Amino acid sequence: MRRPPANHFDEALIGRIVDAATALDDDPACRVILLASEGRHFCAGADFGGGDFAVDHVAAAERLYRRAAQLFDLRTPIVAAVQGTAVGGGLGLACAADFRVAEAATRFVANFGKLGFHQGFGLSVTLPGLIGTQKATDMLLTARRVGGEEAFRIGLADRLAEPGRVRDTARALALEIAASAPLAVRSMRATLRGDLAARVRQALDHELAEQRVHWATKDSAEGIAASLARRAPVFTGE
Repeated sequence: MRRPPANHFDEALIGRIVDAATALDDDPACRVILLASEGRHFCAGADFGGGDFAVDHVAAAERLYRRAAQLFDLRTPIVAAVQGTAVGGGLGLACAADFRVAEAATRFVANFGKLGFHQGFGLSVTLPGLIGTQKATDMLLTARRVGGEEAFRIGLADRLAEPGRVRDTARALALEIAASAPLAVRSMRATLRGDLAARVRQALDHELAEQRVHWATKDSAEGIAASLARRAPVFTGE
């Protein structure tokens, strides 16, 4: 991803990632996909201050989720190198990977509650699948920042890199996986994932339906405005 420093995504960017990954998925020479980004941060999710999401939240999310669902159809393992912050939908993108590599300074943030709307990008399935329902509920309801060390401790990060070595450590993990028998790797992965793709698609439909309701509320307008203004939101339950 090359939209530094925040690397906000939209349907076009996720679509390019999906298309590139699908091409690699069909290449027998590719055994692992490394998902990385330029700049200080991994991905800040949707940009509500500009682009498609600023014009029409629902339409933009609907297009985005249709493409994002295709990430879960891939047969090749994905390793995400997560530097800086993975926030909101950016956290969802990181959780779509099989493995996440972080450093102590990395921050994982499910900030949806502070924006006034339901979580998205399939996090209803992927986040509790990684860290358990209780810890996922903690992250979602508090919207707190989870640092790299805690993320590693609770299973949200699979490797904890030395400072400034996230990309190198992610590549090393990818090479470990690539050294295993590729047919066996894909088979084992498919068995362990089971019906994950179908469950994520079902979750995306539900998440979008909830978001559609919340984006029409005063609280959501306040949460997004406060985030753009870098101030604390004041919610009224309306």
